[in-house]
Order: sequence, then C-alpha cells, then structure tokens
Amino acid sequence: MTGVQTCALPISRGDVSGKRIHYGFIVAAVTFLVLLVGAGMRALPGVFVVPLESEFGWSRATISLAVGICIGLYGLMAPFSAATMDRFGVRGTMLGALALIGCALALLPLMKHSWQLILFWGVMIGCGIGFVANVLAAVVAARWFVEKRGTVMGVLTSATAAGQLLFLPPLAIVTAHYGWRAMVICVAAVIFALIPLVWFFMRNRPEDIGLRAYGELADAKPAAKPSGNPIRTAFAALWQGLRQRDFYLLAGTFFICGASTNGLIGTHLIPACIDNGIPEVMAASLLASMALFNFIGATGSGWLSDRIDCRLLLFMYYGLRGLSLLYLPFSFDTFYTLSIFAVFYGLDWIATIPPTVKLIGQSFGREKTAVMYGWIVCVHQIGGACAAFFGGLFRTTFDTYMHAFMLSGMLCLLAAIMALFIGYKRKDTTPNVVAPAT
Repeated sequence: MTGVQTCALPISRGDVSGKRIHYGFIVAAVTFLVLLVGAGMRALPGVFVVPLESEFGWSRATISLAVGICIGLYGLMAPFSAATMDRFGVRGTMLGALALIGCALALLPLMKHSWQLILFWGVMIGCGIGFVANVLAAVVAARWFVEKRGTVMGVLTSATAAGQLLFLPPLAIVTAHYGWRAMVICVAAVIFALIPLVWFFMRNRPEDIGLRAYGELADAKPAAKPSGNPIRTAFAALWQGLRQRDFYLLAGTFFICGASTNGLIGTHLIPACIDNGIPEVMAASLLASMALFNFIGATGSGWLSDRIDCRLLLFMYYGLRGLSLLYLPFSFDTFYTLSIFAVFYGLDWIATIPPTVKLIGQSFGREKTAVMYGWIVCVHQIGGACAAFFGGLFRTTFDTYMHAFMLSGMLCLLAAIMALFIGYKRKDTTPNVVAPAT
C-alpha cells in the first residue's frame, strides 16, 4: 500500500475542488478497463456459435447450453462476489478472477468434445466473470464516491456497451480470416495483460491509503469493514430480501432484463442475422453499433436517475424494449430496417442498471446495496441463461427465432408494469377513531 502513498500524483483527501486528482478516479479508470474487456469477452458467443456448429457438428442447442451455464454462473457468483470483495478486498478478487478467465480461454482452443466447451466456457469462465461484472462497478462507486456516485455508476455500466463496440468487429474479422481459435487466443492475451495493471493500480478502500471517498464530509465516520463469513453475509442478505415485496419486483424485472439482452440478443442476434442472409462481419458491426447507442443510453440514464423517479424510467425503458423486440422479427428484410431496431433497442440495453441500483439503495439501505444488487444480478443472469438456452432450442425446434423474440417482447411489457409498483406503499385505510371527551 505504501506505493500509492508516495505516488507522484497530487491526491486530494475527499475534496471536490477539482484542483487535484482524487485516487478514486484512478480506481474507477482501472475498473472501467476491466469491465470493458469483460464485456467484449462476454460478446464472444455471438461470434463463435456458427463456427463451432460448422466444425464440430454440435447442435445450436448444445452450444447454447454452454453459453447458458456461463451466463447463469456469472449471475450466481454476483452476491458472493460482493461479499468476498467486502471481506478479502477488491484487488485480490479481481486478480483471481482474471487468472481463472485467462486460463480457461487458453484451454478453449484445445477442446475436442462438447463437455469441454461446457467446462471451459460454461463453468470456468462463468465463475470467473461473475467476480468482475456489474457488481464490481457498484462496489467501486459506493466505496470511492459520495458525490457523483450516480454518474460514476453510469459510466462504469456503459463499459459493457463500449466493450462490444471495440471488440466485436475486430473479433469477427479475426474469426472470418484466421478462425475462432486465433480469436480466442487474442482475447486471452488481453486478459493476461490486465493482471499487472490491476496489481499496481487497484486499491480496496480509500482508508487503506489515507483518503476519504470523493466528496465525503470531513467529520464522516468511515464505513466499518465486514468481518464475517462472506457466504453467511450473502445468504443473510438474501433472507432479508425474500421477506420484502420490493425484492421480488426488482428481481422479476431484472430477470426479464437479462432474458431480453445478453441471453437472447447478445447470444442469438448474430446467428439470426446469418440465418437471414446477413454476413457475420456485418452482423457483428450492427451489434457493435448498438453498443454505441447503449453507451449513450447508460450514461444518460445515470444522469436521469438522480433527477427523475426511477420507477418511471424503468417503465419507459422496458416498454420501449418490448416494442423493439416485437418489431425485430420483421426487420430482417433489409439492413436499413434492422438498423432502425439497433438504434431503438441499443439506447436502453443497459439503461436499466442505474435506476435499478438506486431503487435497491432506497429499499434496502446504502450498506446493503452491493450484496442485494448481487442477488438481483444473479436473477438477471438466470433470465439470461434461460433465454440463451431456449433461444437455441426454439431455433432448433421451429427453425426460426420468431417465437423467442416475440415472447421476450411481451415479457418486457410485463416488466414495465411491474416496475411501477416498486416502493409502492399502500395507504392506511383504517378509519381514525376519535376518543370520547372525558
């Protein structure tokens, strides 16, 4: 830790004057890079589904099963990730996760059987990426920022969009010219390159280097460091959530969010484009262009969540997403009509995250936000896993993605209605009884 205290950068102690660089922004920058690369890696299934199908003869349902397991474990690890970061530190957790992901990617080109795809991609990468996903953004924003926390959360969340924008087209080009193995090796090299960056610059808490969180008052008491078992802490938070109606509403809407984004569109949009005669590289470029609008939507959503009722924001986001998914099956006629969907859908792909995080804080308190968000992300990824598997199953059974897209659109309209009831309190209808005069 002493290396940071003697750093040449002028580091402020909680001031927001803007004259000196607070170390929280350096931590946020490293976090953004890790989330950026992680997002690009999670987009790989859209690129390698068809090549694996062609080379090994595996059905799309089999490949989708491995992708679904990865998405499910990615979500299941989220609450334990938050508790582990609280107990053992953010930097150590990130280093272990990156090492696991890098090793799994390095082994992937050697596979010969479908069970190896399930092990390397589904289990190992699913567990590893679960520790460096959106919960990481929530933990960093909560620990290092009091002022501008919503904006920082929005920017970190937008790394998911930026990762797709930067990685998908180059990865599709490498796959088309050199094969999927070369593409996987390139991603593994990037993952390993992040490890020394995290080791040298990432820190766990502001207090560890003698700082306060950005914008924190001078007389504020530092947050107590959790000392309990992280597994017990995670399940205690789950038990608390299961006794509150808001948890079911937040988890239910986020389940539909996962099913309609990374589970369905992230996994199956490129194969659906190929089915309709759109080349793989062009389809990957389309998905990357969606990420550009996604970046704008996520950043703007973080700003709006500090100013507008978050329930209304979620109602609008899910409603528009549902309409766009109902339109999608009829947009494959031309690249122009599909581009309209990309703009419309891209603006709210991950715009749901900042208002959801804020509603979690309002329902369960600031100190519980990260762990509760972890459990809700777990449900989100279960939704994504279901959509990834059933999307492939529907395609195998009906020879079309029409049923998957239409069902997902209707679920999003249901989520829009559910969002309006988050935090809703029933009025007390008990009549007031006036005590008789003495």
